[in-house]
Amino acid sequence: MKIQRLLLIAPTEMVHTPAFDRARALACATGAMLHIVAFDHVQALAVAGLFDHDAMAQAREGYLQVHRHWLEQQARFQRCEGLQVTTEVVWARPSLAHLLEYVNDFHADLVIKDTHRVSALDRAFHRPLDWQLLRDCPAPLHLVTDAANPNPLSILATIDLSHLEAMTQGLNDRILDLASTLAESCGATLHLLNVDGWSELGESEVNVPTATLDGSLRDAVIDAQLEAFEVLAERYGIEKQQRHLLPGIPSEVIAHFAEQHAFDMVVLGTTYHHGIDIFIGSTAESVLNRAPCSLTIIKPLPQVD
Repeated sequence: MKIQRLLLIAPTEMVHTPAFDRARALACATGAMLHIVAFDHVQALAVAGLFDHDAMAQAREGYLQVHRHWLEQQARFQRCEGLQVTTEVVWARPSLAHLLEYVNDFHADLVIKDTHRVSALDRAFHRPLDWQLLRDCPAPLHLVTDAANPNPLSILATIDLSHLEAMTQGLNDRILDLASTLAESCGATLHLLNVDGWSELGESEVNVPTATLDGSLRDAVIDAQLEAFEVLAERYGIEKQQRHLLPGIPSEVIAHFAEQHAFDMVVLGTTYHHGIDIFIGSTAESVLNRAPCSLTIIKPLPQVD
């Protein structure tokens, strides 16, 4: 996989966040061009425009000019390192619709954004923007939690072997394509994890798919998964000591394992169909809520009719 175009979605506030440092590090490592966009919208100026459009337009342009100048300052520091960096400030709220339209028009190979913690109470009343992007962003999405190591030193690729590859359009390969590309570019150590969580339902240990299967058939399924795991690991040159097979609830195991081993980035997949909140999609959301490090979310290739 070639990473040629990075898109950094900067916060509305003019502050230097961990996502800036991670975007710079990935641009340096991959040689990709970096575009930084900020969405800005001041409600007071918008309301004032209802009464005096010309005055509002002038005030808005002055305000945006300050933001453009600040963003250009950030880009100038990175251009000094030989990076190709462009910037843009868009007068719009950072809504899902505006972000998705921009991502689709830009054709990014990787979208980078700071993640924002949202309390369980807030999530009960509205779905956070990060979660909406996780489900709907067509490009790989990198949500940055901190910049302890702007250039990742260790990356964990997590796959799901509990579903046929035909159901996820080669998602496991896409996860490993991107994870191995990032690891090679950044000089990071790549680990591979598969969590056998298909036998669990919610928080209970109920063997749903295999409840009616006899022992020999369950063993055959487990052997097939192990064989698929080893084939993927060999294909991407992952060392034996960096391959991990663990049982449990996927979101909990992934979060705990990533924290225990101090990974800088976890790469995982999500498959979500509107109206059907099933398997991998819900796992990615749960991991996002308790993420101990930055996450990179991959989706299957779109199906062609």
